[in-house]
Amino acid sequence: MSLLNVGARALQINQTAIQTAGHNIANVNTAGYSRQTVALGTVPGQYTTDGYIGNGVDVQGILRNHSELLTRQASAAASVQAGDGVRMDRLKQLQDVFTGGATGLGAAINDMMNAFSDVVNAPTDLTARGVVLTRMDETAKRLRDASSRTDEIAATVENQMQGGINVVNNLATKVANVNQQIALARGNGQQPNDLLDQRDQLIRDINQYVQTSQVEADDGSVTLFVANSQPLVMGNRAATLSVGDPQNFNTNGAQKKLLFTPAGSTDKIELNEAVLGGGEVSALMRFQNTDLAEGRNLLGRLAVGISETLNLQNRQGLNLDGKLGENLFTSINLGQAVPGNRNTSSAVMGMEVADASKLQASSYVLNFSTGSSGTVTRQSDGKVFSFADMTELDTLMLGQGLRLTNGAAAPDTTLFSDAGGAADGDQFLINPLQNAASQMQAAQFSPRSLAAANPINAAMGAGNDGSLQLVSLKATGNPALVLPPNSDSTSTPPVPGGIELRFSAGSPITYQAFNRGVVPAEALGDPATYTPGQPVKMNGWEITLNGVPKTGDTVVVGNAADPKFGDIYQRDAGNASALLNLRDAKIFDGGTLTDGFSGAMAQIGTRTQSATFAAKLSSTIASNLENERAAVSGVNLDEEAARLIQFQQSYQASAKMIQIAQNIFDNLIQAVGR
Repeated sequence: MSLLNVGARALQINQTAIQTAGHNIANVNTAGYSRQTVALGTVPGQYTTDGYIGNGVDVQGILRNHSELLTRQASAAASVQAGDGVRMDRLKQLQDVFTGGATGLGAAINDMMNAFSDVVNAPTDLTARGVVLTRMDETAKRLRDASSRTDEIAATVENQMQGGINVVNNLATKVANVNQQIALARGNGQQPNDLLDQRDQLIRDINQYVQTSQVEADDGSVTLFVANSQPLVMGNRAATLSVGDPQNFNTNGAQKKLLFTPAGSTDKIELNEAVLGGGEVSALMRFQNTDLAEGRNLLGRLAVGISETLNLQNRQGLNLDGKLGENLFTSINLGQAVPGNRNTSSAVMGMEVADASKLQASSYVLNFSTGSSGTVTRQSDGKVFSFADMTELDTLMLGQGLRLTNGAAAPDTTLFSDAGGAADGDQFLINPLQNAASQMQAAQFSPRSLAAANPINAAMGAGNDGSLQLVSLKATGNPALVLPPNSDSTSTPPVPGGIELRFSAGSPITYQAFNRGVVPAEALGDPATYTPGQPVKMNGWEITLNGVPKTGDTVVVGNAADPKFGDIYQRDAGNASALLNLRDAKIFDGGTLTDGFSGAMAQIGTRTQSATFAAKLSSTIASNLENERAAVSGVNLDEEAARLIQFQQSYQASAKMIQIAQNIFDNLIQAVGR
């Protein structure tokens, strides 16, 4: 009977081994499956006087070929790879917004600025003027199109984040359910291998979206953590994740945060973006809050810089109708700063451009530690500025090109510092450039409205004996306030008008300014030293002269639209030259206006290049770790086929053993029967 038992047990064991090999072969393409092997052990022998007689073999268990360390490393690496890959893809889309070439925004800006050269050469040519305005309209359109494209990217990113979060929440619930099944199955003392594989695969799937860490409990269940500390799954309970605005500010989707709701609770906890790790959702959130925000800020600064600079210069000239120029682009409203949700005051903060050349492509968070002191954090680089009082706050923000206003009504030029009203602990999100490019609109469409002429003119005295020569004359301020008074030949006595500079020879040579808008002419200040080639600056205009004057020599600066000058202003291109020279004006981080887009393109390109390198590196690391994991857990069909043959032969031998035992038993019965 012992021989029969040994054979029967061996037959059953080999059948189990064959079934296990078949199970491996059947799951060779199953994601996350770990190869299983039968662990065999010798049955303790039976003691006899002749020694221990073997009792065959028994199954000790079905082993799961699995490395916990490699599985976790491969899962973490795959999470980083997923995040790097999706960020690279989105940055490439953003890079397309900042594309170069003839159809790019940079070409439109260059064409617009270069078009002023034709107006300089032919200021009365309506066609040349019309081309300038057409180029402006095209530049504005391309800026709006670029802004619209960033909005489309933002909407796609938000949908993708929301879809990813829905998947994570669904997978977390499944992990909780499998945890419960594993805990129940562990009661029999054996590992439920297929359930463990299923759970590991679910965890790997979660890590494609949000990176997790895990701790195994005594009952075999695992606790999954996100952001290093928040339990996404604990036992058979799953928390939920969601995407929303920061809890401090309602940003209308401009910034996104990952929110955690514990199981059985309705309270949402804002997770620290810095510790989210890898995964698609984490990467998309960083893209939204940093990469896309920078792209929008760069476009906004470009729009504000172009419109403010050209508008200001056009307002300092005269159009073909002899009137002061108006804005070439519609004014861009920077809007209001976003008050913190926990603010205790009702203070409202508006924003205006103080100096377009100082604008940074960034948003700011303003924190009041008291009602008049605190810090300003520039979000593009994390730099923190402190201010001890409201005057320092004004100075600080003026250094960033912004003026903070009361903002209670539009327009309202009352400074925020004068209005007061902030309370201890108040916060404001200053985000002036995010939507600026979407407001870019050409404001002038009539060629006559281009203010190509200088608003002032100059004439040398008819009786001058020296060698004075005019080098340049330009307005530097608001012409409506500083234009020299017009002449009036109908008054008694006649008013000659304008500002007269009277020179006196000597060492040094001096000059004195007189207002000829009143009779007799009124001296404006004390005599000043004249230096050839150095500009003479007065209220809102400056003139540069060369040569050496004689005593009594004069230069008259007057309103270009003054009747005594006739229609000379229509043929003047002084302001058109100033507009053309804006090509080389230092506007964007020390770069010129025409180089502004190139700088923005380089910044986005650098980010894209860095993200591409990171994606390739993380892909290599993830692939290597997955190969190492598969080397331990993966199914090799050749090996399984060899095992099938091995166990088949063992099975046949075991069946033969039973047959022999049966024959021996039959012969024994027959012998006893005789």
